[in-house]
Amino acid sequence: MREAALLAVSLALNVAGMAWLALAMDVHWAQVRNDVPSHATAWRLRVLGALGMLAALALCLWVDHASMAVLVWVMAVAASALVVALTLTWRPRWLRSVAWVCGKKE
Repeated sequence: MREAALLAVSLALNVAGMAWLALAMDVHWAQVRNDVPSHATAWRLRVLGALGMLAALALCLWVDHASMAVLVWVMAVAASALVVALTLTWRPRWLRSVAWVCGKKE
């Protein structure tokens, strides 16, 4: 049961990381916040995205042996990319919940 919870957290971190990486792009940020991100905001989003995905990989490695953990992580990355892409396509405002980390509109 503990492993399943850690893998669920890993999946959530992958989705958040992929969303932060997508929001670092001007086009996607404009879909969500109706403005253009500053260079500092885009940099912060890229760093958060990378850290979120690395933390997800660390959780996968903690739960399972390396070969299985990497496989699970890669599949979670692919699923997360699909979730974020579909969200940006149909309901981009839903990603405001992960854009809050960059504060108010600049």
